[in-house]
Amino acid sequence: MKAVVMAGGEGTRLRPMTANQPKPLLPVANRPIMEHVLRLLRRHRLTETVVTVQFLAALVRNYFGDGDELGMSLHYATEDLPLGTAGSVKNAADRLRDDRFLVISGDALTDIDLSNMIRFHRENGALVTICLKRVPNPLEFGIIIVDDHGRVQRFLEKPTWGQVFSDTVNTGVYVMEPEILAEVADHEQVDWSADVFPRLLERGAPIYGYVADGYWEDVGTHESYLKAQADALSGRVKVDLGGFELSPGVWVAENASVDPDAVLKGPLLIGDYAKIEAGAELREYTVLGSNAVVREGAFLHRAVVHDNVYIGPGAHLRGCVIGKNSDLMTGARVEENAVIGDECIIEAEAYVSSGVRVYPFKTIEAGAVVNTSVIWESRGQRSLFGPRGVSGLVNVEITPELCVRLASAYATSLKKGASVVTSRDSSRAARALKRAVISALTASAIDVLDLEAAPLPLARFHTTRKQIAGGIALRTTAGDPQSADIVFMDAQGADLAPSAQRKLERVFSRQEFRRAFPGEIAELSFPARAVEDYAHELLRCVDMSGVRDMKVVVDCAGGTSSLVLPTLLGRVGVDVLTVNARLDDSSPTETFAERRRDLQRLAELVGSSRAAFGVRFDPVGERIALVDEKGQLIGEERALLVVLDLVAAERRRGRVALPVTTTRVAEQVCRFHGVQVQWTPTSLDALTTAARSPNMIFAGDGRGGFVVPEFAATVDGLAAFMRLLGLVARTRLSLSQIDARIPEARLLKRTVPTPWSAKGAVMRSVIEAAEGYQVDTADGVRVVGEDGAWVLILPAAAEPVTGLWAEAQDVDSAQALLEHWARVVERAAGT
Repeated sequence: MKAVVMAGGEGTRLRPMTANQPKPLLPVANRPIMEHVLRLLRRHRLTETVVTVQFLAALVRNYFGDGDELGMSLHYATEDLPLGTAGSVKNAADRLRDDRFLVISGDALTDIDLSNMIRFHRENGALVTICLKRVPNPLEFGIIIVDDHGRVQRFLEKPTWGQVFSDTVNTGVYVMEPEILAEVADHEQVDWSADVFPRLLERGAPIYGYVADGYWEDVGTHESYLKAQADALSGRVKVDLGGFELSPGVWVAENASVDPDAVLKGPLLIGDYAKIEAGAELREYTVLGSNAVVREGAFLHRAVVHDNVYIGPGAHLRGCVIGKNSDLMTGARVEENAVIGDECIIEAEAYVSSGVRVYPFKTIEAGAVVNTSVIWESRGQRSLFGPRGVSGLVNVEITPELCVRLASAYATSLKKGASVVTSRDSSRAARALKRAVISALTASAIDVLDLEAAPLPLARFHTTRKQIAGGIALRTTAGDPQSADIVFMDAQGADLAPSAQRKLERVFSRQEFRRAFPGEIAELSFPARAVEDYAHELLRCVDMSGVRDMKVVVDCAGGTSSLVLPTLLGRVGVDVLTVNARLDDSSPTETFAERRRDLQRLAELVGSSRAAFGVRFDPVGERIALVDEKGQLIGEERALLVVLDLVAAERRRGRVALPVTTTRVAEQVCRFHGVQVQWTPTSLDALTTAARSPNMIFAGDGRGGFVVPEFAATVDGLAAFMRLLGLVARTRLSLSQIDARIPEARLLKRTVPTPWSAKGAVMRSVIEAAEGYQVDTADGVRVVGEDGAWVLILPAAAEPVTGLWAEAQDVDSAQALLEHWARVVERAAGT
C-alpha cells in the first residue's frame, strides 16, 4: 500500500516563517513537520510514498531527496499551478491506480494510529475513510457527523459558529480506493471536501469516518506552531526528539556544548552543535536549533529558535519565533507572539513588541522600539565601515565567506598584478580569516606579501613601500575577544579614506567581483627581512641620542609588538625589563578589568625598579599607555598632553594635529612653546591626512594613539615609544614633573541615544539653539561661549548615539553646560 503526502501548501497564515520556505519544511522540535509525517508513515510500514509539491517545490525535493536516509522510497508529483486537495492527488494518479492508498497532509503534526485506520477502512468496505478528530474550536476545519457505524451523514467545510453542529472535524487524512480517482477531473482545481465528497454522499457511496484517539494539530497559525512545539517537548505527541535526556525534560543533541553554569529548566530541546554559555538561562518549552549560540546572560522562555541563530549577551526572548541565520545582539528583546524572519539582524537594545512580524532580511536598529510589523522596509547596514574598519562578531558577522567577498571587492578596485600586504594579530580567528582573504586576493590577480603575525604599524610601514597598492590586516577587536576587525589600508599605509570606502562598498554590494584567468592567478610570498627593514628605517628617522643605559619597563600585552621590540631595543642599548613578551593566541585582546590589572602590575614594576617610565602596548602595537617614574598611571588624555609638551619643548616650532575633542589645555601647551595647533575632525583618516602636511611635528588622538610624522603619518605605538625614549633621555624633567606643570583639564563627556532617523533633526535643533553663539562646524557643531567655555555635539558615525564634550573653567560649569545641551539633543531625538 502506498501513501500520498500533500506538501504543496504555502502556509500564508504562518508568514514570515513561510516567506521563503514551504510550510512542510517548518521545523517542529528541530525537524521539518513533513519529516515527522514521513517517520509516522514508516512506523506503519507505508514506505513507498508520493509527495505532491507546488510552492517552492525544489526546496522539498532537495531536502528529502529519494527518501533513502529515512528508509523510504519517495517520488514527487509537481503541480505547475495549485490543483486543490483532490486535483493534486489526481496529478499523481499514475502511481496510485493499482491499490488503495493513504493521503496525509505534510504540514500537520500527528501520531494517529494509521494501521488501525486502514483496518477500519478495509473492514467496512469503504470507498473513502476520513480520519476525524474532536477539537475545541472547529471553525477552521471541515465538520463531519457520522452514524453509530461510522458512516458519514453530513459535513460542512470551515463553517461559521452559526453553522457548527459538531466538534468532530476532518483532519485531511484519508484512506481511499483507487476508483475514486475517476471522480476527479484532470488538470483542474478540485477539492475533496467541497467538490468530491458531497457528490459521492448524494449517490450513497460508502464514505466512512474514523474517529482517532491520537494527537493531531494542524500547524496553520503562529499560536498552533508554538503549541505544536510545546506538545512535542511535553510528550503529548510521539515524535523523535533526538539527542539524550540530560536531566528530566532537558533534551540535548550529542554534539551540543552546554556550560555547567547555564540554567536549563525543561522541557526544552537543544540542537546539534549549539553552544550555551555560562549564565544563560533557558526555560520551559524552548527549542534551540542546530549551530545556535546563546551568550551569557541571555534569557529564553517558550522561544523557538531555528538553526544558525546568534543570541547575544543579555538578550531576552519570550514566547517568540526566531528564523534561521538571524542575529540578536546584546540586550535585544523579543516579546510574546513576535516572529523574526530568516536572516534578520536585531541590533543591540532593540525591542520587538508582542505580535510584531519582522520579515526576512530586515535590520532593526539599535535601541529601536518596534510596535508594528516590518514587511517592506529594510534599513540594511548603513555602512560596512566603522571606526575600526569592518567589524563584527567572529563567525556570526565576520565569516570566511564575508572575508572572501570583501577581499574580492578590494582587489577589484585595484589593477591586475598589483601587490597587497596582509597581516594579522596572534588570534586563531584572525589566522583563519586571513587565509580566506589571501585566497580571494590571489584569485583576483593580486600578488600578496604576507607578514603573517605582525604589529599593525609594521604592516602599515610595508604598505608604503614602492609598488605596494595597499594592505589588509585582521585583528581582534579591542576589549571584545568574540569580535574581529578587518582593516583596509591605502598605499600610504593609512586606513582607506571615506571615498575609497564607498567605492569598495559599491563593488561589494553589487558583487561585481573581478576574477583572474588561470594564467593570471597571483603569487603569495613572505618578505624575509620585514622586521629588520622596519627597525632600520625607524631608527634612521627618530633621534635616539642620549638613550643608552636608560632603564624602562615594557609590557607587550601578549601581542605582536614582542616580535619587533627586541630588534629595536637591542640596537639602542636601553636597559629594559619586559613582561608579557609572548604571543597569546588564546587571549588576543583584554577586557577592561584585565587591562587595569596589568597596568597596576606595570606601575608596581616601574616604581620598584626605579625606571624612567613604563609603557604598555595594545595587542597590535598601535597604541600605548604610560606610567611615570613614580609608578603612577598617566591617563590617555594627560598622556597626550605630556608627550605634546615634550615634543613642543624640544622643537619650539612647527605644527601639531589634534582632534576637535581634545581639551583646549593643549592649545596653552603649544602656545607656551611657540607651536601651532591644527584641529582635525575625529576620524583617524582626518588625523593621518593632517599628519602628512608640511611642518607637522606631532599628532595624537587622545586614546593612546600617536603619530611620528618624521617616520610615518600613521598611528604607530612602536615609533611613539622610541621617540619618547629619546625625548625623556634628553629632557631634564621626569614625566611626573612634566605632568605636574600642565594645567588640569575640565573636559566632560556624555552620549545621548539618538535614532538614526533623528540625527538630522538633532543637528538642526542644535544649530537653532546655538544662535547668537560662536559656532564651528568643522566636525559636528562646536558652540563657544564668551568665557571660552565650549561644547561639541557630534553624531556617532557607527552607532545610534550623539556624543557631547564640554569644557569650562571648572567642573561644575562644564557639567551644567553638558546637561543643558544634552537636553537640547534629547528633545530633538524624542528620547
